[in-house]
Amino acid sequence: MSSPRPPRIAARAVIVHEGRLLLVNAFAGNRSPLMCAPGGGVEAHSSLPENLAREVHEETGLRVTVGAPCLVNEFHDRNRDFHQVEVFFRCTLEGSADTPDSWKDPEAVVTRRRWVTRAELADVPHKPSSLGAVAFDDGAISYDPLEPLVL
Repeated sequence: MSSPRPPRIAARAVIVHEGRLLLVNAFAGNRSPLMCAPGGGVEAHSSLPENLAREVHEETGLRVTVGAPCLVNEFHDRNRDFHQVEVFFRCTLEGSADTPDSWKDPEAVVTRRRWVTRAELADVPHKPSSLGAVAFDDGAISYDPLEPLVL
């Protein structure tokens, strides 16, 4: 029996602009309707904010200034031996919120980007469950305990 893989570390951006939160699709090939905040796995020897600024640009074409952490989230999928720990940071845009329709994620994971209001978020499948409260309520950093990843 092999030992489980160690948890994957990821950084994610909470970007609220003009009352709307930026979401991206969470799975390559649109194999799930699940949306999440932009970001991704961290690379060694680069800080979480540096990783996050790079990931946001790759996935959305946007440039951001990375601010303070606002959420630590964990999720897992026992069927795939997958456990991820995510650190969410409040981010602000550098420049326009518009991305050309021609923008492509170089890793071809993100194919959809969507700005949503708090009310619209209620009708969008997303993870983590606490994302809306964190994005639209200014509060202290919060922790969202281990939850199953639902496709």
